[in-house]
Amino acid sequence: MNTNKRYCLALDLKDDPKLIAEYIEYHQPENAWPQITQNMADAGIVDMEIYHLGDRLFMIMETTPEFDPNAEPQTDEGKVKSEEWETLMWNYQQPLKWAKEGEKWVQMDLIYDLKKVKKLC
Repeated sequence: MNTNKRYCLALDLKDDPKLIAEYIEYHQPENAWPQITQNMADAGIVDMEIYHLGDRLFMIMETTPEFDPNAEPQTDEGKVKSEEWETLMWNYQQPLKWAKEGEKWVQMDLIYDLKKVKKLC
């Protein structure tokens, strides 16, 4: 039985084709920042995918049960790189209208699960 957690989150990009193209380029595998990838692994992120349409982003994140989205990176270098990354990404991102103050990625609510429907049939 898989005990991992799944998070589905949304965020908007600034509606500027040049900025959107730059954002996508930063997220290509060959452009990954190693310390950011390490921070995610250290935090308990097992898998992550980000999807794009227009100026909307959708993230699916699978984590260990112990994952704390508010935990600080474990190393000083990790903290510095995380702050650099977040500052850089904020040049491209804008909060959804439903976001709370200071919130970027907003967790979405699950409204349909085929596995649960199948159990009822």
